[in-house]
Amino acid sequence: MAMKERWIDVAPDADAKQEALFENWLSGKGIPFVSGEAEEAYRERVTLMKDAIQLRKKPQRIPICPSAGFFPIHYAGYTMYEAMYDYDVLARAWGKYCSDFTPDAYNSPMTIVPGKVLDILDFLLCRWPGHGVSEQHEYQYVEKEYMKATEYQDLIDDPTGFFLNVFLPRIFGALKPLERVPLLPPVNEIVCVPPAMIPFGTEDIQSALKKLMDAGEETLKWIGAVRRINESVMSTGFPSFSAGFTKAPFDVIGDTLRGTTGVLTDMYRHRDALLEACERITPFMIKSGVASATAAGHIMPFIPLHKGGDGFMSDEQFRTFYWPTLRKLIIGLVNEGVVPLLFAEGGYNQRLEVICDIPKGKTVWWFDRTDMHRAKQTVGQVACIAGNVPVSLLATGTPDDVRAYCKSLMDVAGADGGFLFSTGAGIQGSKIENVKAMMDFSKQYAAQA
Repeated sequence: MAMKERWIDVAPDADAKQEALFENWLSGKGIPFVSGEAEEAYRERVTLMKDAIQLRKKPQRIPICPSAGFFPIHYAGYTMYEAMYDYDVLARAWGKYCSDFTPDAYNSPMTIVPGKVLDILDFLLCRWPGHGVSEQHEYQYVEKEYMKATEYQDLIDDPTGFFLNVFLPRIFGALKPLERVPLLPPVNEIVCVPPAMIPFGTEDIQSALKKLMDAGEETLKWIGAVRRINESVMSTGFPSFSAGFTKAPFDVIGDTLRGTTGVLTDMYRHRDALLEACERITPFMIKSGVASATAAGHIMPFIPLHKGGDGFMSDEQFRTFYWPTLRKLIIGLVNEGVVPLLFAEGGYNQRLEVICDIPKGKTVWWFDRTDMHRAKQTVGQVACIAGNVPVSLLATGTPDDVRAYCKSLMDVAGADGGFLFSTGAGIQGSKIENVKAMMDFSKQYAAQA
């Protein structure tokens, strides 16, 4: 089957695969629950989310699943630098947040990446605490054209080779020697073996490979700490909100390959190459989402949608460049049984009708600054919706303002189920009293909505 004809329709066994993954998540297999009550609470909370997602029946109450973002770090009195470099600090921060606020589902600290790994590899794509930004602040992207417009065909011909030989050496200073790693497919005869091995005998490539080994060892320490954090939180009855990660194909190109300016101009100057590259990347993004969610024993991979929001491109451009491969990504994931968690950053008010073209009860659309009344009337008829308590309100409003907003949100979006109460984005920078008001009120009111 040609690539452009794939992932158009839902596979006949998609429902069965989804049920199997839900049952695995619901079972809590491998979680050392501290008590029978904790195990029962865990399953009740997963069931709430399952019922909300599948749109088959109204949950017993609205699940309360705010996105903590980096808030737990500041709430516990630590800096971002400490959390990125001291995994015990990370554990204490996440444990305190989950214990004090008890959400129905929590966000794993996977976004707090290990600073030592970035140091080892000389990461150039971001600035992070102590390395370009203050120790108190989050990391920031360094936007550049890491792929030239003339390199589209190289990406299309061999995405893996392009990332290995071109992109990685440009974003990791320590991996620049990988530019000389040979294309390995030509090793198809015995006489081709020695020429392919020559670069691996050189000092600079061996040094780069050693850096990868060192980074891998440190990453294993970090992932071990994250797993212990997750195990500790889940053992008390709280499931994680999502696990796994992938991206819209257009965002892969626009975020970190061509950059914002580059991809905007490419829509006019390199239209066909951009469209073909998005198609070429789609299978990789599907596999990435499935593999990462499966490895975590979860069903919902997180998909941040960066460049599809209102105002970034016209409706025609959205329908042409962004939506076709995003929809294929969605269908590809659904066909493997997983539930795409699509975080629509910014406003999606102009996109709501378009994005309704998805299978019912198979996705979660998490909205940031979208009109939730319209979202409920459109996307909410075919998908579970989530969001959208504004971080601006939590940062500048009063507890009464927060309670009033939460009530209105649940009355509108939570009617008849199909809704996960959440914030519009992470809650870093929020007033503690406002976060407490949001959590206390929403948990009390959720059962009534």
